[in-house]
Order: sequence, then C-alpha cells, then structure tokens
Amino acid sequence: MSVSGIVIANSMAIADNQKSIQWGYTGHNSPENWGSLSPSYQMCDIGKNQSPINITTSVDANLPSIKFNYKTLSTEILNKGQTVQVNVESGSSIVVDGVTYALKQYHFHTPSENHIAGKSFPLEAHFVHADAKGNLAVIAVMFAEGKANSQLAELWQKMPMKAGENSVLKGDVKNLHSLLPQNQEYYRFNGSLTTPPCSEGVKWMVMKEPLTVSKEQVEKFSLAVNGTNNRPVQPQNARIIIR
Repeated sequence: MSVSGIVIANSMAIADNQKSIQWGYTGHNSPENWGSLSPSYQMCDIGKNQSPINITTSVDANLPSIKFNYKTLSTEILNKGQTVQVNVESGSSIVVDGVTYALKQYHFHTPSENHIAGKSFPLEAHFVHADAKGNLAVIAVMFAEGKANSQLAELWQKMPMKAGENSVLKGDVKNLHSLLPQNQEYYRFNGSLTTPPCSEGVKWMVMKEPLTVSKEQVEKFSLAVNGTNNRPVQPQNARIIIR
C-alpha cells in the first residue's frame, strides 16, 4: 500500500513536476492514451488496481466508522485546468485502521469517476489525505442532481473560471463536515490516483449516500474545467470491495 514519494499536490490533480507533460480528457491526451504520453505514466496502462471503478458487488465486513476530525478552514480555491481544487489549513484529518491521515485538499470531477451499481453521478468530490509516511487515503462523495447545494454555492462564488487562476477563501465553508453525508457508511477498496501517474496503493472510501447539487451548479463547474474531467471506470480485477 505504500506510495511514499508521491507528491501530495498531485493527488487527483496536477503535479508541479508533471506540468510539462500534457495530459487531459479529450483527443490525443485523453485517458486511453495516458500510459503512452510518458514512461512515468505507464501504470495508467499496466496497473491492476486502478481507479475509478464501478462498485457492483461488495462483501459485508462490518467496517468501523471513519473518524473525521475536520476542524480547519478552506483557504484557497484554484483552477488547475483539469480540476478545481480547494486547499485547507493544516490540522484536519481522518483516522482509519488506527492511522491518522491529514487532509491536504479536496477537488471535484464531473461526471463522477466512481460508479455505484452502474450509476454515474453528475459530480464527485475527492478529499485527499496522507499519513506521516506519504500513504494516501481518499474519501469520495457523490452528488446527485437535486436542489442547489448551499456549501458548494459558497465555493462556486469564488471559483476561478480560467486555468491558473486562484481565489482566497476567508471563512467560506466554515464546516467541512457539511460536505459529508449524514449517513457515513462507505465502500472501501484499494486503488490508484485517477490522474497520471496513476500510482497505486491508494486507500479508497466511497460514501454510499450522495449529497445534492443543482444542474446549474454542475454546469458552472463544467465551464470552469472546459467540459468533463472524469477518468472512465477501470477493471476491478481480483480486488474485493468491502462495506
């Protein structure tokens, strides 16, 4: 499971040391070609535990609750080109299997990357965490179309619409718990980064209960990332999904 050495800022986003290698979601740079864009991206082609996946069957393992300790503020929202990312003050974390993973950032994909029972959602949030050794754990939250999401509305007001732009957040989204569902049951599996270099050894936890997002909110996000920014689902192979 060790992914020591992965640059945390690259988790499902753009790593500074990879900016010179163009990858994206359309044309020659689209996901089916990632593995051939650079030798450092070969895991996108040859990996056996790639993310995202379609969660169809799972084993009841009576998973313990995730211990959320989200207590710091969102500080900055950035348009990274391939996604919109929100940075947070240090001090927020989760505890999984007795290990503390610090929250580094969260970002969004449209439509959802992971599917649940074949269902795709219009928006998915990824909360990216790392332990002291650099191992990653990602919490995925789905958004189903419905009423406008008040917490996203606060972020979207400051969301930069052009790649490379950023906005300072001063108290916006004061309570990160508001971006988590009340029912915190989840699916768990071993996976990878969903963007190049597609490194494996990432602990994935996909929340079962979705939040809501309005069609207009999804459309605004789509404009910010110039369309869609989801990697297609990958083969599950021999992996077991537990719940």
